[in-house]
Amino acid sequence: MHIPQIEIVYFLGIGGIGMSALARYFHHHGKIVLGYDKTPTALTSELEMSGISIHYDDTALEIPHLIKVTPREKILVIYTPAIPKDSNEKNWFLENGFELKKRSEILGLITASSNTIAIAGTHGKTTTSSLTAHLIKAAGKNCNAFLGGITSNYQTNLLLGDTTDWTVVEADEFDRSFLTLSPNLSVITSMDADHLDIYGDADHVREGFQLFAERLQSQGTILVKEGLPIDGSKLDSSCTLLRYSIEGTSDYYAENIRVEKGAYHFDLITPQGTARNLTIGQPGRHNVENAVAACGMALLSGIPLESLALGLSSFKGVHRRFEYIIKSEDIVFIDDYAHHPTELKACIDSVRELYPDQKITGIFQPHLYTRTRDFAADFSASLSLLDTCILIPIYPARELPIEGVSSEMLLVDVTSPEKLLLEKSEVLPYLDQHKPAILLTLGAGDIDVMVAPIKHLLEGK
Repeated sequence: MHIPQIEIVYFLGIGGIGMSALARYFHHHGKIVLGYDKTPTALTSELEMSGISIHYDDTALEIPHLIKVTPREKILVIYTPAIPKDSNEKNWFLENGFELKKRSEILGLITASSNTIAIAGTHGKTTTSSLTAHLIKAAGKNCNAFLGGITSNYQTNLLLGDTTDWTVVEADEFDRSFLTLSPNLSVITSMDADHLDIYGDADHVREGFQLFAERLQSQGTILVKEGLPIDGSKLDSSCTLLRYSIEGTSDYYAENIRVEKGAYHFDLITPQGTARNLTIGQPGRHNVENAVAACGMALLSGIPLESLALGLSSFKGVHRRFEYIIKSEDIVFIDDYAHHPTELKACIDSVRELYPDQKITGIFQPHLYTRTRDFAADFSASLSLLDTCILIPIYPARELPIEGVSSEMLLVDVTSPEKLLLEKSEVLPYLDQHKPAILLTLGAGDIDVMVAPIKHLLEGK
């Protein structure tokens, strides 16, 4: 496939965070971009406002006539693995002889012609990749970036530079998508068991990340969190494996970590030298760890050590990654994408560290029946860190229900002083009655659509 000869790009699942970035990319480069998604969202609205045509009914009748009269070699059809096998549109394209490409395949083709920084991990990759791109730009350099979240600095998930030396990509382990990339620099932030519907077990998750590590181009460098079982002896002999950690004696590490006025300060020790008294505004020690990895990538890409301070201190974070929706003396409302037990624990621990004497209420929407089933005990343990735990029904995404798997199943083993199960329609009345001082909304499904109404309610508007 030759991208330059493509005139029309059609997306099956255009509203996903990764798909929408690709849609913006092709639209920027003058292609006709069209697409389908299941439901309208803020992302699809922004795409439509930019001139991209989108529809929301899964039927071949909605496929634009232009697709049906244009030569196949001038059409690129991209789909997300979240599109179900029985999708009417997907099957129409297959029955009519179209070759469908996964998002990850196209990202691999796009990045093949540039120096690439690929950031992988079961959690931490969105913040780390967004911060890496910001550090490069804050140093006065251009970069392209395909990100898994909306950066608060740039209000987008796609950064484009007309002349650039580097492309930063979030390397997604789902469906082994990251194995289509061939980076010059890469990071692995974490390798927790996840997506077991794809991998089967934790050993195959680790195998997937090892294969990703081995995708490095000749003379490339991979930066791996200390303790993760990546075997450097299996890399190309010209490649280098380095380690990072939040504290310790890795190649890149933080020391003298302290919290002052709600911000984290630390010193960064690197092979390129030591940077003293760096500041990052994102709460939580896990974000200091993400910052160490991002600084490592920036330095390895050629950014000078002295530019890190400005880049770190000016980074505003990523939407739905410990995002303050309300921060006042009376109310704190934080929204977070956490959908794995480890992420939930990190988020709740960070809130507890910032507000040690306050009662914390959390609303969690589990994501996927398989994930809920596979990590039920761990979910319950993490949610038990809340003072009040509210669960709403599981967001199924691409999955059909599994008998016996439900939010109620998790709630049984939660040990919080207060716990309850609510329908989404019951959340606002509950909050109106109880008015929590510290509130978290947590999950990767459609819980984000509740954020604005909750904010409206809590602010008394």
